[in-house]
Amino acid sequence: MDPLLNLNQLSSIQPIGEAGKAMPKTAGLTEDGASFGDLLKQAMQEVDAAQHTAQQEARNLMTGEATDMHSAILAVQKADVSFQMMMAVRSKLIDAYREVMRMQM
Repeated sequence: MDPLLNLNQLSSIQPIGEAGKAMPKTAGLTEDGASFGDLLKQAMQEVDAAQHTAQQEARNLMTGEATDMHSAILAVQKADVSFQMMMAVRSKLIDAYREVMRMQM
């Protein structure tokens, strides 16, 4: 079972603070009011946008609509690096999830 498939279910889980007391709703929010899940969704949307931009640049180069090879290569490299970063973050999240699951209660 892939733990990332059920991310939507995590919003109903209440974080536990000191001595088992539930933490306030604002505890998991950043300074601008975004939750961790919102930040992950935004990062994934940015990676997706970079992938689409790279595909469009490559398509334009192949069809002759664009002649600037440097911008196409740069877009593809940017998409590749952002995808590799997303996969590294995913791996760290899964490792952290597995570590939490191994903890004794």
